[in-house]
Amino acid sequence: MSWIHRVPEKEATGLLKRQFDAAVERAGRIWNIVHVQSVNPLVLDSGMRFYSAVMKGASPLSRTQREMLATVVSVELDCHY
Repeated sequence: MSWIHRVPEKEATGLLKRQFDAAVERAGRIWNIVHVQSVNPLVLDSGMRFYSAVMKGASPLSRTQREMLATVVSVELDCHY
């Protein structure tokens, strides 16, 4: 559990509410990695767009290769995300 202040899901409005709704649609829930960014919805929105571009955008690497790279980097950095 993060120690960073998080906006409760019930209090989300505007851009943050749209991001939370999209998170639930994608994953069935709001993961902590998304929720800890809730105090700055513009950063959350930009981060999700960046992630989408890197993982789903045009690339010489397949989606599987990108996921494998992300997994290896996470393991190397001891990061469970």
